[in-house]
Amino acid sequence: MLVTTTHNIEGRKIKEYLGLVSGEAIMGANIFKDFFAGIRDIVGGRSTSYEKELRMAKDIAIKEMIEQAEGLGGNAILCIDLDYETVGQGGSMLMVSANGTAVKLED
Repeated sequence: MLVTTTHNIEGRKIKEYLGLVSGEAIMGANIFKDFFAGIRDIVGGRSTSYEKELRMAKDIAIKEMIEQAEGLGGNAILCIDLDYETVGQGGSMLMVSANGTAVKLED
């Protein structure tokens, strides 16, 4: 499955537009990660625990989107847009949503 943020794939013609596909992932941050991330914010540096959670949420959202596109018979997703939000009381959860257009490319 070709997945891209661009509107087309150079050298490939779009045979059929199959529609919008999306995927979402909401990840909760636990108290220990919050505590150590707070310390890291004070002393400086990167919060690798949050970076890993963010990467995992992005991967889940993209995987769901790919599964939808495959279910429609697509072989590519164009115009991918990733959005990141915090949700829940006090922004205690991280949400990643991925959206794009499933297409069937000519061989």
